[in-house]
Amino acid sequence: MQKIPMSSPDITSIEIDALNQVLITRWLSLGPKIGEFEQAFAGYAHAKNAIAVNSGTSSLHLAMIAAGVSDGDEVITPSFSFIASANCVLYERGNPIFVDIDPETSNIDPNLIEEAITERTRAIIPVHAFGQPADMDPILEIARKYNLVVIEDACEAIGAEYKGRRAGTLGEAATFAFYPNKQMTTGEGGMIVTDNEEWANLFRSLRNQGRDIFDAWLNHTRLGYNYRMDEMSAALGLVQVQRIEELLANRDQVAAWYNERIDQIGGIRKPYIAETTTRMSWFVYVIRCQDGVDRNALMDYLQAHGIPSRPYFVPIHLQPFYQEKFGWKHGDLPNTEKAGDTFLALPFSGVMTKEQVDYVCDHLRDGIEVAQYSSVRNSATAD
Repeated sequence: MQKIPMSSPDITSIEIDALNQVLITRWLSLGPKIGEFEQAFAGYAHAKNAIAVNSGTSSLHLAMIAAGVSDGDEVITPSFSFIASANCVLYERGNPIFVDIDPETSNIDPNLIEEAITERTRAIIPVHAFGQPADMDPILEIARKYNLVVIEDACEAIGAEYKGRRAGTLGEAATFAFYPNKQMTTGEGGMIVTDNEEWANLFRSLRNQGRDIFDAWLNHTRLGYNYRMDEMSAALGLVQVQRIEELLANRDQVAAWYNERIDQIGGIRKPYIAETTTRMSWFVYVIRCQDGVDRNALMDYLQAHGIPSRPYFVPIHLQPFYQEKFGWKHGDLPNTEKAGDTFLALPFSGVMTKEQVDYVCDHLRDGIEVAQYSSVRNSATAD
């Protein structure tokens, strides 16, 4: 039996050498690597400014501050996402307003946004889930109509393109994340990109305890945070962003191997790619279990054969904290909940081999039969 990791970063001797060079200098924070990384990332992202921080969550939080979100303000966002895209609103005492997803793309449904707008609505956070851009044009049109700020959560979508335009260049600002399971990594880390110079200066101040550019070290112009990225993370990120096309191509290849095999297996569907997505940036590989397949039984079968898998995502509105605070309940967002019950992320990274993909898919095919039997048995027990 093989042991297949859920994900794995693509690290070479180049990254290791870059980290060693930082350690040799003894300059571990607020050094030159931050600026080099930011400049390289801005160039790749097609943005005027890139501001490195210590996580994607931090970047979302700072974007909420720049957007002016405060007590009681509402921010429209999908529940089918990692929890940070809603928590960032709460950090500024606002209220996330969840909108259901398009059942095919799994991204926020633009057709449902306008009816969720109230006089308290200040911003929209579309999430580019799994590396596929949300349908941005109608979202931007609604935002212009109601004078709303659009912050793209592109934490899973570096390099993705929507109608030929780079994800992260469409709203007032965008956020990226570099956790080890992402397309590129800095270990922990994130980035905010924006063409707004005033916002860029604000982000640089907020991440550094509220110091402005001309402030002395112990002077603080505004309330800020310690959201700085360290030099080692920046050095790692600089190499990774210089390798980004190679990293994305490797993930494209693994996804292609999966797609070919999944097409031959009944009971599940491969990821759906929208016509508006002119470039997919593969973050995770998520299949959909069709009716009659017990997703949890399939997970158990795979785990027994050394293959990890994850439900992706558990809807935010059904997380205990959100149910207790806002009263969300099952049935409120049917498409989101259907996805939460049937989507399954398989092991995926740019360093997976074809043999590993074949191993996963061979057991996936066998596991479907077990999962289908389990589904029938559970239905009979319920009756």
